[in-house]
Amino acid sequence: MTAETSQTLDRGLRVLKLLADTDHGLTVTELSNKLGVNRTVVYRLLATLEQHALVRRDLGGRARVGLGVLRLGRQVHPLVREAALPALRALAEDIGATAHLTLVDGTEALAVAVVEPTWTDYHVAYRAGFRHPLDRGAAGRAILAARQHASTDAPGYTLTHGELEAGASGAAAPLIGVTGVEGSVGVVMLADSVPERVGPRVVDAAREVADALR
Repeated sequence: MTAETSQTLDRGLRVLKLLADTDHGLTVTELSNKLGVNRTVVYRLLATLEQHALVRRDLGGRARVGLGVLRLGRQVHPLVREAALPALRALAEDIGATAHLTLVDGTEALAVAVVEPTWTDYHVAYRAGFRHPLDRGAAGRAILAARQHASTDAPGYTLTHGELEAGASGAAAPLIGVTGVEGSVGVVMLADSVPERVGPRVVDAAREVADALR
């Protein structure tokens, strides 16, 4: 801590981070031990965060992240989109296919940024805001593959054909190493199969986007 920082705010943010890292919530005692402060301080922090709907406590007294965090999270998409656009533009122009950044939104995959190539005669129309199940399409499958490989080497890229649109093929690679962001970068094209060079190029683009978000 420095003279320019707030100890109380720092502790409150640490509470949110601790709660975000658990699926089962934490008790006051557990938070007290993790933060290295007494229970009275934790009670005050939780009460303040609850007033802003950033934390909720269940009947058993365990604290969890509150729905107010979702309202803050909605403002993250524009920032993520802006950071990803340079890499997506380069990918779309290089491959000659529609490039996209897709993030997890609940149980669905949500396209938050889309860039179409400028020089092709035709390409797949793929719009920001498009949703689909995580287990359909290259973008969602790449994210699921990253979850399965969380404790081992990260997966490379995922290829699909005709899962979201007849005659269209897709390639996507997950974002790796970006705290708080789960997503993928990919391309979709009108083709029976994805050319060999596309997969590695998508992996490079996903790495560029991840670097921009860190």
